[in-house]
Amino acid sequence: MTWMVIRLVLCLGFIAAVLLYASKLAKKRGLGGATGVIEVVARQRMGRASTVSVLRVAGRVLVVGSTEEQVTLLAEVEDEELQAALAAQLGPAEVTADGEPVPMTRRIPVPSGPSALAGSVLDKGTWTSVVQELRERTVRH
Repeated sequence: MTWMVIRLVLCLGFIAAVLLYASKLAKKRGLGGATGVIEVVARQRMGRASTVSVLRVAGRVLVVGSTEEQVTLLAEVEDEELQAALAAQLGPAEVTADGEPVPMTRRIPVPSGPSALAGSVLDKGTWTSVVQELRERTVRH
């Protein structure tokens, strides 16, 4: 029994060391890291396999349509127009002082409902909304 635990710990340590080495090697070669040149500002699904995305690429704002087969440049928008549209859509509480939208990672969802579990994995409403969203994505239009 003790030997099995020691073997398990050694195997996990070996796997962790290999993963650490692989991540350092990937960073050294420029793989897997965010370059910061391309930023997805907004994305909207238009159908089952098509989306319209607003991208900021090296200071330019591009509206791009994409399907499974191709990507098409639809328009180029001025950055001021984009900031005005985002400010109008998000409202003043979700835009920083310099007009940039608050990143999605900094937005904290407010739990709804009287339950203490509202918004958590244990809440029935959370799973109901997930299933409903998945149903909407799989329905043929």
